[in-house]
Amino acid sequence: MNPTARAQPIGHYENFPVASWLCPPQLRPPIAAIYHFARTADDLADEGEAPAQQRLDELAAYRRDLQAVAQGQPHSGRWPQVFEPLAAMLAAFRLPVPLLDDLLDAFAQDVRKTRDHATYADQAELLDYCRRSANPVGRLLLHLYGVQDETALRESDAICSALQLINFWQDLSRDIPRGRHYLTEADCAAHGVCRAELATLRPTPRILALIEAQAHAARALMLAGAGLVHRVPGRAGWELRLVVQGGLRILDKIETLGFDTLQRRPTVGAADAPLLLWRSLRM
Repeated sequence: MNPTARAQPIGHYENFPVASWLCPPQLRPPIAAIYHFARTADDLADEGEAPAQQRLDELAAYRRDLQAVAQGQPHSGRWPQVFEPLAAMLAAFRLPVPLLDDLLDAFAQDVRKTRDHATYADQAELLDYCRRSANPVGRLLLHLYGVQDETALRESDAICSALQLINFWQDLSRDIPRGRHYLTEADCAAHGVCRAELATLRPTPRILALIEAQAHAARALMLAGAGLVHRVPGRAGWELRLVVQGGLRILDKIETLGFDTLQRRPTVGAADAPLLLWRSLRM
């Protein structure tokens, strides 16, 4: 996780502190291997012009390579830059393979949902997606940090799901035209908003109220997990402080926009660094 993670995506899977000076040096190789595994899978699901079925077929082949290296077997050779280092790190650090598999489930779900113009029924279904698309990242990092108590896992899940949700509400101007609908049917109905209204990308009072409610819920979830920063040791704990503050800063900017992310996309940049550092110190 890093403060530009799902709170500030740049077209790839950026939920890892790759090469960060705050990352413990001995953990940089496994974190980089996990990152390249997730980023490549994300590209298979999201980049280029391939039809949906081809994307799903590629993800299935990618999953077979994961299963092969997890069992100590040769991979297909299609993605050697991913599976050769990953195989070594799986052996050296005993990485939990089901968490990597969950990420692939989420990427495939994104392809199917987009293809079918499908929506999420309610928050429970949306959070189940976050459980597979975001929470494995935190759990993999906690595994590397040697932090495995139930409270820490629960707080990590809260932070990662919050980052995923913040990304959704930050990226409405991009996701809605692409056919990705993360505002649930239940939440839309509660605010009297229909899909056709969302498709116009016009910030009506009802839509702004809907986004405001989602932003407040994401903030509450982030704060519910924030205690984890005191459970993760050393430099990794400081990395996590920046994760939390980066996500909260995006929410600040969404609020400053009057919750209108249908036409504008708030980001965190270098100008925000002093404030993020100060807030991290105050934690």
